[in-house]
Amino acid sequence: MIKKGIILAGGIGTRMSPLTKAVNKQLLPIYDKPLIYYPLSILMLAKIKNILIIVNKGQLNQYKKLIPSGKNIGLNISYKEQDKPRGLPDAFILGEKFINKSNVAMILGDNFFYGQNLSKLLINCAKIKKGAKIILHNVQNPELFGVAKLNPKSKKIIKIVEKPKKFISNNAITGLYFFDNNVVEYAKKLKPSKRGELEIIDLLNQYKTKNNLTAESIGRGGAWLDTGSISDYYKTTAFVQAVENRQGLKIACLEEISLLNGWIGKKEILSQINFYGNCEYSSYLKRLLKTK
Repeated sequence: MIKKGIILAGGIGTRMSPLTKAVNKQLLPIYDKPLIYYPLSILMLAKIKNILIIVNKGQLNQYKKLIPSGKNIGLNISYKEQDKPRGLPDAFILGEKFINKSNVAMILGDNFFYGQNLSKLLINCAKIKKGAKIILHNVQNPELFGVAKLNPKSKKIIKIVEKPKKFISNNAITGLYFFDNNVVEYAKKLKPSKRGELEIIDLLNQYKTKNNLTAESIGRGGAWLDTGSISDYYKTTAFVQAVENRQGLKIACLEEISLLNGWIGKKEILSQINFYGNCEYSSYLKRLLKTK
């Protein structure tokens, strides 16, 4: 069972400038909570509580004001600064000491996932012992994404292509990955692409070459949204607002997930209420305590 996870929250967010000139993109609000809460919640739903957050150099204090250590939300949070973007696989090189001899999951800090059976899917993916597993989602415009073609019986990947000019499949590769411990050495072997960065497709191809790359799908009715542009950012905000206002339940309430996982109790919830102050999020946490 994977017990460690990495959130890649670096990058300079140029597509969202000037919003990201002073504040890291992952600290901007998606409706009623910071964007970073959403990838954190995904790792928590997979029962992963040891988490490394990789941030831009000079932005560490912004994160520590929001999540000092993770103790009150049942997590063991550590941070690593990245001086400049070097591609997604660089996360495993930077996080080598954190990963140590463990298998590891990685999620991009600007990805949003939602689905009725998502927790069950994530827990199953975290059971990986050997190889790598990626999460796919059906999209209407696959030419804009990295896509995968897979064997429907074995769920093993036959082919992966970045932004294919010819149709391969509608299965877009999302920003959530599960790897065995070989990922560190595989990442070290990579050479920068023409754009000067290590590419996640090249890393995945190392697993595919060894017939060790499989996939799961979010499935019909689930959602995967990328908040990398202004348009997609506000679409995600509207989605969260619509769901929460209709159901009266919060998406990515870290304290609620931790409480359900048995990682925290009433004491920690009360501490978080005090930390957030007089706000609607605190009111939700107070209602949680009344139902437990």
